[in-house]
Amino acid sequence: MITTTPAPSTAAYPAGRPGARGRRGRRLLAVGGLTLGLAAAGGYAWLDATADVQATGTADCSAVTPSGPAAAHLEVCKVLDQLVDAWGRGDADAYGAVFTDDATYTTYVGTHYQGRRDITDSHRALFGGFVKGTKLADSYLDIRFHGPGTAIVTSRGDTYEGQRPQPAELSKTQTYTLVREDDGTWRIAAFHNTKRQPVMERISFLISPQTRPEAEK
Repeated sequence: MITTTPAPSTAAYPAGRPGARGRRGRRLLAVGGLTLGLAAAGGYAWLDATADVQATGTADCSAVTPSGPAAAHLEVCKVLDQLVDAWGRGDADAYGAVFTDDATYTTYVGTHYQGRRDITDSHRALFGGFVKGTKLADSYLDIRFHGPGTAIVTSRGDTYEGQRPQPAELSKTQTYTLVREDDGTWRIAAFHNTKRQPVMERISFLISPQTRPEAEK
């Protein structure tokens, strides 16, 4: 007689009920993921808290030591004061008037405007929308003159509402190139705005200390 061994019953492994090993494994994965998440969050917070800049500049443009004539220095500062004032009033025409007719304007998101009309029209829309009611804060780092008719200004800047932010809190680094036109008036020929990434900057300094600027050592 031929006998057969019955197949093991599946009753001992009910469908839809994971075994103890599976539950333990999932718990370990969850705990591990939570630990890694907390460590990453803590690391990010530490990097962000230790990423303050040393060179914060000054809000008083006239207090910056210029490399050129005092009179030209004051004229350049006057233009930048007019820029800040026009922004605060939401006056696109006055804002555009401080730029040369063929000026270029690059925002921190990479948008590139060409010409005074382009700059004026875009800011008319901005003053009625995204940045309505905001003011400009600038903290000047450097003013350098290249010949009698060209000045390069670097600053930290940001928009704000309410209380003016401290210089170390300004999130953007900006470069203005100003020229003295034929009528003797200084205007902005080019503006470039860069969003500072403090954590990425901090990481790059930790990995490669030689990349740290002299002013930040």
